[in-house]
Amino acid sequence: MPPNLTGYYRFVSQENMDSYLRALDVNVVLRKLVCLLKPDKEIIHTGDHMVIRTITSLRDYVMDFDLGVQFEEDLGPVDGRKCQTTVSWEGDQLVCEQLGEKRNRGWRHWLEGDRLHLRMTAEDEVCVQVFQKVK
Repeated sequence: MPPNLTGYYRFVSQENMDSYLRALDVNVVLRKLVCLLKPDKEIIHTGDHMVIRTITSLRDYVMDFDLGVQFEEDLGPVDGRKCQTTVSWEGDQLVCEQLGEKRNRGWRHWLEGDRLHLRMTAEDEVCVQVFQKVK
């Protein structure tokens, strides 16, 4: 049975965000700004429904979805694109596949103790973020 990810998580660290954003064709000014942000995550996980809120001082991004059901995701706030997105479990990892203009785009979340890990991919770039559960 997959873990319940419900909780509030504070940003701890990230690696390779600039290269990841470059792979998404994000302009240099926005890349520099995003690399300075320290987002928090709030996850509400109820059965097969999830809401994942990424919270920053600039703007929040909310994903509201049912597991295993493809939906159109508007990534306008990130890179101006739309994707056909499906989120499902692979073992104890929550895996997102974002089909669209960019190859190999998606992410995966998993827990190690009270730390939430996020691995984002686009093209050949990988960005990893770590968050600490606070409640």
